Amino acid sequence: MRRLLLIFSLSAYAAVANANCGVDFDEFLTTLKQDAHTIGYSKNLIKEFFTDVKQNPKVLRADQNQEVFQKDFIKFSQLLISDYRITHAKKNATKYKDTFDKIEKEFGISSGVLLALWAFETDFGVNQGKFNTLNSLITLAHNCRRPELFRPQIFAALDLFKKNQFDPLKTQGAWAGEIGMIQMLPVDIIQNGTDGDGDGTVDLQSSVPDALITGAKMLSTLGWQANAPWLQEVLIPKNLNWSKTGLYNSLPVQDWKVMGVEARIGELFEGATHASILLPVGRNGPAFLTYPNFEVYLKWNQSLVYVTTAAFFASYLNGSPIYNPKTPDVGLNGYEMKVLQRKLVSRGRDVGKIDGILGAKTRSAIQLEQQILGLPADAWPTLQLLNNL
Repeated sequence: MRRLLLIFSLSAYAAVANANCGVDFDEFLTTLKQDAHTIGYSKNLIKEFFTDVKQNPKVLRADQNQEVFQKDFIKFSQLLISDYRITHAKKNATKYKDTFDKIEKEFGISSGVLLALWAFETDFGVNQGKFNTLNSLITLAHNCRRPELFRPQIFAALDLFKKNQFDPLKTQGAWAGEIGMIQMLPVDIIQNGTDGDGDGTVDLQSSVPDALITGAKMLSTLGWQANAPWLQEVLIPKNLNWSKTGLYNSLPVQDWKVMGVEARIGELFEGATHASILLPVGRNGPAFLTYPNFEVYLKWNQSLVYVTTAAFFASYLNGSPIYNPKTPDVGLNGYEMKVLQRKLVSRGRDVGKIDGILGAKTRSAIQLEQQILGLPADAWPTLQLLNNL
């Protein structure tokens, strides 16, 4: 990947990826092979790597069908935080205590953070996926939804193949091309792959120390602040200025304290540089203070409901109580969310993709419209908001 970026700047490479997506598949493969040769790989290596590649329609169906992310935080977290995952997280915390102690000492990342990701990504390595990784990457790079993300992964996989760390015929993983217990794309493996067990190889599929330490290194690379908080459940006064909440609004912790925000358990982390208040299901549901490390979660995965759940589960595994669900206002279903997103777009708001998912951009757009309409600006979509628009 580093050699690739010497030839293409990121912006230029994104342009190449977008220009080449969606063309005839054989033409697409020809261009990939030409680019690989330009980068410096031998013709024999390229021929062997691309010998049996093919598109996988199941990958495209999986990419288009992500309705689970349309669930609200309470339903989504109840789905992901199962008794099985709680039980096995505790068992693995004990079983791999030496590895977690090493990670905490070197990276300042507590065990709960990686245990939660390990649980959600693969159920502690049990469900790593059975999709041929190269075919998944080829399929997604050829598709025009996110070619700038997946096209570089093909060349990273080629680099791993050259090092005998990737088999184009046998390497398997998730439908989106991630590999191993913590699920990482080839570029991430090249940049962060670590031999955690000292056997001289990086095996993210079978070696727990390799997978966990590599995951910790990636979080650190993404900007994780050592020994710092990420998420904390808080109690908020009913007269709070709701327009100040949301991930795009950040204030010193002391300012939140002056406004009457309190930790549900313990004290607020006043040493943090700044924090935001996240109301996953509106002002009548649970409230969380998100610290700078929460931003690293969003670099790991762009689904807000997923990272909020992962961040909460990490806190829970570190000793925090289960959150108080309270009684939030009824939200919108997937169809209603798409209608709302279209109405927001018609008013000039940026919601990202119209997908029925309540992501950070949609929440921000909702909050702005709520202020205009004189509604509590808590970024939570309701039928009242939809009808008013």
